[in-house]
Amino acid sequence: MILDRIYEGGPFFMVPIVFLLIAILLLTLFGILKANKNKKAVSLISSLSLFVLVWGFLGQSIGLIGAFDTIQDMGNISAEILSSGLKISFLPVVFGMFTFLIGRIGIIVLTILDKE
Repeated sequence: MILDRIYEGGPFFMVPIVFLLIAILLLTLFGILKANKNKKAVSLISSLSLFVLVWGFLGQSIGLIGAFDTIQDMGNISAEILSSGLKISFLPVVFGMFTFLIGRIGIIVLTILDKE
């Protein structure tokens, strides 16, 4: 199911989001285990999560431009084709927002655990 969505959303944008999600999770785990040295982890998680969010919106924008070019070339299209294209264009954004939220939760946890 998830692999189908990653492929459907376009591997060029979705695969980096998956890797950055893994990196954010690992940095959060590292920050929890090394509670006295988590400022760098918090900074990296913050940067990566913002990058992922913007990357998802970039994927949607490029996908929509391509879809609108195709619609313009084809002329009249059905509502099913339009809705399918819009659904696909939202996948990188949704997955990017999910990853962003995971990063923000990690930052909150690390901030709570900060002993300074």
